[in-house]
Amino acid sequence: MSIFESIVLAIIEGITEFLPISSTGHMIIGSSVMGIADDPFTKMFTVSIQFGAILSVVVLYWKRFFQSLDFYYKILVAFIPAAIAGLLFKDKIDALLERVDVVGFTLLLGGIFFLVMDKIFKPEQQTEEKVTYPKALKIGCFQVISMIPGVSRSAATIIGGLSQKLTRKAAAEFSFFLAVPTMFAATALTIFKFYWDGGSFGKEELTALALGNVVAFVVAMLAIKSFITFLTRHGFAIFGYYRIIVGIIILVLYYLGVDLSIV
Repeated sequence: MSIFESIVLAIIEGITEFLPISSTGHMIIGSSVMGIADDPFTKMFTVSIQFGAILSVVVLYWKRFFQSLDFYYKILVAFIPAAIAGLLFKDKIDALLERVDVVGFTLLLGGIFFLVMDKIFKPEQQTEEKVTYPKALKIGCFQVISMIPGVSRSAATIIGGLSQKLTRKAAAEFSFFLAVPTMFAATALTIFKFYWDGGSFGKEELTALALGNVVAFVVAMLAIKSFITFLTRHGFAIFGYYRIIVGIIILVLYYLGVDLSIV
């Protein structure tokens, strides 16, 4: 992986991690277009740089992380379902990460759902600001669905929050907080597996990882601030249209037999 390729993937990660359009799906597409998707280091890299993105949450919301232990307990409760599912189905999840067609279908179907989300979860009916333990657990169950590439972790958890009558802002923020342990665990597990399977970390690999995390951190900070404001004012429709367009393009290219690595 070149420095340029690591920066491109990090920018994609930073922009898409907290938007409901699937960061994993976009990095699969990005790495496929650059012809590096099959490289074991690339697969590890695309997960590991999510750590840089989630650090932006800690920095932007640092006061919330020092409020009370109750905050951490709720995050832990929400984290448990994905942790269990990840351990039980890791091999199947890894296999799906190589399926560009799966990304296309999930982006398309998710986009269609997004077009009606604002009618299902009407802003005037979303009045809850506080996340209780039962709500945290239910949101955590929604996060399990996001293990399918293209679904989007933020989309699944925000929808989970809205289903519990949380406001858009409260649902989005809890989604951000839940990303911290989820992405940290995924990063640690992926790096360990890469090393266990014989992967090595030379100067070039360490440079790519360090640079990728820094770039993802900076870009994610900008994306989070913009997303909260936009979501509160305009809702989900524009993300739905975007997902549908990208999903259709991917599926058309895939079924026409176009090699995405040379697009």
